[in-house]
Amino acid sequence: MSIADLPPDLDRAIRAALSAADPDLAALVARTGPCRLRVDTAQEPYEALVNAIAHQQLHGRAAVAILGRFMTLAGGVFPDPDALLAMPVDALRGCGFSASKILAMQGVATARLAGIVPSRHEAMSLSDDELIARLTTLRGIGRWTVEMLLIFALGRLDVMPVDDFGVRDGWRVLKGLDAAPRPKALADIARAWSPYRSAAAWYLWRASDEAKPPARANPMTA
Repeated sequence: MSIADLPPDLDRAIRAALSAADPDLAALVARTGPCRLRVDTAQEPYEALVNAIAHQQLHGRAAVAILGRFMTLAGGVFPDPDALLAMPVDALRGCGFSASKILAMQGVATARLAGIVPSRHEAMSLSDDELIARLTTLRGIGRWTVEMLLIFALGRLDVMPVDDFGVRDGWRVLKGLDAAPRPKALADIARAWSPYRSAAAWYLWRASDEAKPPARANPMTA
C-alpha cells in the first residue's frame, strides 16, 4: 500500500499515534492535516535510485531541473539502464551531473542489468533492512539514498531518514532548538513514532518548510 493512498482509518491512526507521542508534534499534525506524502507506485527501484542520486547534496528544485535535462537528453522519457549506459559522459555533465554522480548512476544501471538492483515486484518481497544491505554495496548509494527509495517508490511506512537535513531541521524548528539534533539522537527520539516513522518524517519536512519562504520548499518532499 502506498502512503499516498492511505485509507481514512489508517490515516486517523497515524495522526493519533504521532500526536500522542509529543505535544509539539501533535500541534504540527493538527495544523498540517492528513499526511500527503507522494508515492510513485509505478516507479522501478532503478529509476528511484537514479532520482535519489540526482537529489544528493542539492536543493530539490536544482535536482528537478537536472533530471528534466536528463530526460530531454533521452528523448523525453526516463532512460532504461541500457540507454543510460550509452549516454556520453560529456552529455551527462551538460545536464548538471557531477563526475561522481555519473559513476554512481552508471553503477546503478549496470547493477540493474545484473539483477543486483531488483525489479519493483522483487523489491516488494524484500524487507527494508534487506534492501538497505543489498543496495548500499553500490558506488554512491548510501543509506539515505535507499531510504528515499523505500519511502517515495515503495511506500514503506516505518522509515526514519535521520541523515536527512530537512528531517533534522524540522525537529529543530518544531522544538525551537539552536541546532538540529544529531542523527543518533533523532533516531532515539523517533523510536516512539514507530510504526509510522515515514509519516513522521513527512511532517518534519513540513515543519522545516514552514520556516522557509515558499520558493525554497523542497518539491521532492512536498
